[in-house]
Amino acid sequence: MAATGFQQWKVEKPWLELKCALGEGPFYEKETNSVRLVDIKKKQVLSFSVTDDGDASSLKTVQLDTCPTVTVDIEGVDPQDRILLGVKHGIAVLDRQTGTYELLAKFNDQKSTERIRANDGAADPHGKFWLGSMTDFEYGEPQPEGVLARFDSSKSKEEVLKDLSIPNGIGWSPDNKTMYFTHSKSREVFAFDYSPETGDVSNKRLWYRHDGPGEPDGFRVDVDGNVWHAIWGESTVLKIDPKGNVIGSITLPTRNITCVQFVGTELVITSAADADGDDISQKYGGGVFKVDVGTTGLDLFKFKL
Repeated sequence: MAATGFQQWKVEKPWLELKCALGEGPFYEKETNSVRLVDIKKKQVLSFSVTDDGDASSLKTVQLDTCPTVTVDIEGVDPQDRILLGVKHGIAVLDRQTGTYELLAKFNDQKSTERIRANDGAADPHGKFWLGSMTDFEYGEPQPEGVLARFDSSKSKEEVLKDLSIPNGIGWSPDNKTMYFTHSKSREVFAFDYSPETGDVSNKRLWYRHDGPGEPDGFRVDVDGNVWHAIWGESTVLKIDPKGNVIGSITLPTRNITCVQFVGTELVITSAADADGDDISQKYGGGVFKVDVGTTGLDLFKFKL
C-alpha cells in the first residue's frame, strides 16, 4: 500500500466470531494484553487475549442484570479487579472477580429515567468520565431526550449537552486541546476546544458531517491525530485527518460496525448483529475484526475515582 494518497484496506472475515447482539466499546487492557468489550443487548462484558488465533479460547464472560455500554480503567486500580462501566442508569464499578457492580452515580432520579440508558463514553485527561444517554431499546426510535454528562470523583454529574438522540464516540487530539464528540443521529462529529489546564470545553463546531446512508458510531484517535471512525450501516471504518478530510477506509464484510481500538498497529473492530443484511453480513454480524493499519493509537485515559 502506498504511503501517500487515499488508503484502503479490506477485511474478509472476522478475527473472532463472537456473535454479539450489539458488540461495542473495545478497550485494550495493557496489564493483561487482552481486549475487553461489551455486548449491550446481551448485558455482558467480554474479554479475550490478543494472542487468540480465531478461536476465542481465552474468552471470559461476565453476565450482568443491566446493560454495560462502555468500560474504562480506574486510576491506581488493577483492571483485573475493578473497572468503571457505563450502565443503564449511570456509572458503576464492576468487581470482575465476583461479577457484581456498585452504582456510583445516576443520570437522574426521576422515574422517567426508565426510558433512558447510557451509551458510549470516555474518561478525559482530568480523569472525569464523559457519558452519553439515549432512549432505551424497548421505547422505540431514539428521541431527543439524551444528554452528554460529565461525572467526577465526587460522584457529581454535569450535563454538558442536552436534547441528544444518539450521543456516541468521544475522544481527544494528541495535544489534548481538541475534544471530538459524535452525534450519530444527525451524522455529525463536533469538535470543541478543550483546556488541558482546567478541563473546560468551549467553541463547539461541526468538524465532520457524514453524507452516506450510515451513521458515524464509535472512534479512536491515532498518534498523528487522525480519527478512525466506525460507520454503522455501511460496513466501513473511515480514517479522517485532523482537518476533517477522509483519507482512508476499511471495508468489512458486515454492515453494522460499531467501534474500533488500537492494539499496537492493529485496529480491532467491533460490530453488531445484522438481521436484515445479505447472507454474509448476517453471518459475520456481531464478530470482532482486526487489520494492521501501520500506525498506533493514543492511550485512553483513566477515571479518577
